[in-house]
Amino acid sequence: MDKKVLKEVQEKKEFNHHDKVLIALSGGIDSMNLLDFLYRYRDDLEICLGLAHFNHKQRPESDREESELSQLAKELGLPFYTAHFEGRFSESLARDQRYQFFKKIMETEGYTALVTAHHQDDQAETVFMRILRGSRLRHLKGMKRVQPFANGELIRPFLSISKSELANLPHFYDSSNATLDYLRNRIRNLYLPTLEKENPKLKQQLLNLSHEVSLLTEALDSLLASHTIEDIEWFQKQTYPIQYYLFQTYLEAIPDLQLTKAQFYDLLTMLRSDKNYYLPIKQDYHFIKNYSHFEIKKISPQTDSVKLPVLLDYKNSVQIGSYLYSYGTPLSQVDSVILLPSTTPIFIRERKAGDKILQGGVSKKVRRLFIDDKIALEDRQRALFLEQDHELMAILLPDKTYLRKASKDDIMKGKLYIQKLENW
Repeated sequence: MDKKVLKEVQEKKEFNHHDKVLIALSGGIDSMNLLDFLYRYRDDLEICLGLAHFNHKQRPESDREESELSQLAKELGLPFYTAHFEGRFSESLARDQRYQFFKKIMETEGYTALVTAHHQDDQAETVFMRILRGSRLRHLKGMKRVQPFANGELIRPFLSISKSELANLPHFYDSSNATLDYLRNRIRNLYLPTLEKENPKLKQQLLNLSHEVSLLTEALDSLLASHTIEDIEWFQKQTYPIQYYLFQTYLEAIPDLQLTKAQFYDLLTMLRSDKNYYLPIKQDYHFIKNYSHFEIKKISPQTDSVKLPVLLDYKNSVQIGSYLYSYGTPLSQVDSVILLPSTTPIFIRERKAGDKILQGGVSKKVRRLFIDDKIALEDRQRALFLEQDHELMAILLPDKTYLRKASKDDIMKGKLYIQKLENW
């Protein structure tokens, strides 16, 4: 088994870019085999090891096991890191805390790879679990052998071997693995053994399914790699099945945004329409679609010290977002200047229904201006409206400014200086 795994990781060059490698060490037979393997071949792989143990605090013997693993680390001359579960126990919360702990150690101690002992049996259980939960087809690939994690990668070198191939090394036995309180335990101890009576090769069939799904998604990704998913014109020319797959692929790059199926279909419908959209989804993520492209991005709540509307008096200045506005007083650096017919106060506000601005002697609706000029909904949301003496004088957008068209008899008396704050 060792030679097989060593040959595989060397051929795949999985550790070639890693000097410091962190082992997720539970003390069970899987992770003890992983420690034994990496420790014996650390020189061949040219890596330095560290051990990370997460104590779930769910069994009386947990603290003793942590102490014994700490002593083992000392004997091997390896750094040992530990953390304890906090809160009301659940599988998902424990997993979240465990991987947050691993991530913190990697980032603070300079490890670029986290290695776990997941093997083929774990993979088969994962695929079966995802089928039970109604996961999308692409997620039936199961766990990846190598994937980005924290400031480096998560590597699972044992995914090509079964648990039966592991050596019976000294390890801790976790009695909670035999209970049926958790779904994975029920899959491992009840569902799969029962179904294997019908098909003794069920686990291998689940692995075959995972492999075929991986090949299918890789093939589609390869065929579509030369195109930009966010290009609305190209996206809308594709058939519905391709659009469906493309949007799934786009969402894969945002793993912390977990959309419901209803949300997925709603957004896909918006992508297929001719309308523009700018709407919050959840977790500060916003869906933005205009005439040329779409994106989903995280937009933190505004932290500007000044909230709109703002009344700006002559010879005063105000900072709104990343811009400084100085009324009547020149700035050392100026990006633009707006001329005004008087020095009365300026009212800076957001857009409101029915806004109109004078253009070429005609009062035009702002809504129509935005539509005709194909202003993105995101930019419309960020626009600032400048009023003076109850008349709209200017509309400021990130890349465009609409100015009230003054008559030839107007005399400009005021100036508004605008500066972009580069370090904001």
